[in-house]
Amino acid sequence: MEELNLQKEIADRYSLRGRVYNSIRDKILSGDYHESEELRENTVATELGVSRTPVREALRQLELEGLVSITPNKGATVTGITKKDIHDIYTIRSYLEGLCARWACENITNAQIEALEEILYLSDFHARRSHFDQMVELDNKFHDLLYKASGSKILNHVLSDFHQYVERVRKITLSRPYRAEQSSKEHAAIVLAIKERDKAKAEALAHEHMMNTIKNLTEQGL
Repeated sequence: MEELNLQKEIADRYSLRGRVYNSIRDKILSGDYHESEELRENTVATELGVSRTPVREALRQLELEGLVSITPNKGATVTGITKKDIHDIYTIRSYLEGLCARWACENITNAQIEALEEILYLSDFHARRSHFDQMVELDNKFHDLLYKASGSKILNHVLSDFHQYVERVRKITLSRPYRAEQSSKEHAAIVLAIKERDKAKAEALAHEHMMNTIKNLTEQGL
């Protein structure tokens, strides 16, 4: 009984730490916590309704990811994602997204294709009406489904992390009517190539999709 209680206590602790970590991380990536903002353990703990311990542990993990900087006797400061980080992420993604599309040609199911086509229909509808919040949500769903369709949990995990890292920037790029419509068309071309099981074309189109995003970022000075 004591062993079971100990296991439960450990599981609860790590579950709590995970929730705190994800909450702080999401706020940094979304821009709710700004670059150079000081994150006081007491303040964050009160905000999240937890003790200081899981906050301290989460901040240490975030320091390893380069999202915060911890100075002894001073505390944690948001480092965030730099301009170079963003361009690096999209460049790396351009190759991994291509690999994802290639593998999706081998592993995607008919149900997943139908789901992607439904997302495409809704994306086109909202893009033409400049419904940018819906576009961001549908972009998340599109890539999430495509990552799963690759059949690789490792690739899914890596790409999902990268996708979250540039959440704030994606909201900015998709707020431009031209880019929102163009992105929707690029997604449609990728899905068609996957549906036709054309691995080389699907990979090239997915790579090009990311490179076009980098071009768009550069044009906006991001």
